[in-house]
Amino acid sequence: MSLAVQGSLFDHDERRNLGAGAWIDVRAGWLNGWLDGDGSLFDELMEAIPWRAERRQMYERVLDVPRLVSFHDLADGPAPHPAIARLRRRLNDIYAGELGEPFTSAGLCLYRDGTDSVAWHGDTVGRSSTEDTMVAIVSLGARRTFAMRPRTGGRSLRLPQGHGDLLVMGGSCQRTWEHAVPKTARPTGPRISIQFRPRDVR
Repeated sequence: MSLAVQGSLFDHDERRNLGAGAWIDVRAGWLNGWLDGDGSLFDELMEAIPWRAERRQMYERVLDVPRLVSFHDLADGPAPHPAIARLRRRLNDIYAGELGEPFTSAGLCLYRDGTDSVAWHGDTVGRSSTEDTMVAIVSLGARRTFAMRPRTGGRSLRLPQGHGDLLVMGGSCQRTWEHAVPKTARPTGPRISIQFRPRDVR
């Protein structure tokens, strides 16, 4: 499945409407042209970010979360790396007007290899069941599949996300669709995803 991509940061020709008010923007290589020309940002974040392991209650057991994470409230504190602050400013320049509010947090996930993953979910914590929102995800490192499926059933999407790609989910997407990064048996290197969200969205 191919999605058209424009070079301009402010055109939405690459937007794909998913129905029921949901949409995604896919901007391949978006980061590489202005912030990560030498490809060193991945290594810098690997060293600079205070990665931590989490454990989560799953039914009757407490299990390790299969990825490392780091969450930062940028409204109340500094970004953990200058590039995170620059990314937030650029994304707010592009999307805050449409969103009606700025992105205020950065959540980072480190997928160490193909056995790390995130299960199906929507980023709806903190918002009402009828409120639209937006989540912007920047990918660094190894290519991984970003999967999406409608909550009511129907055709799912599998979107390959490579180094420097930007994926934005907007409108009703968090309420009407779920997303995941599935495990893969193929040998793969580490990937960092940086998720920018507005207030009260997790």
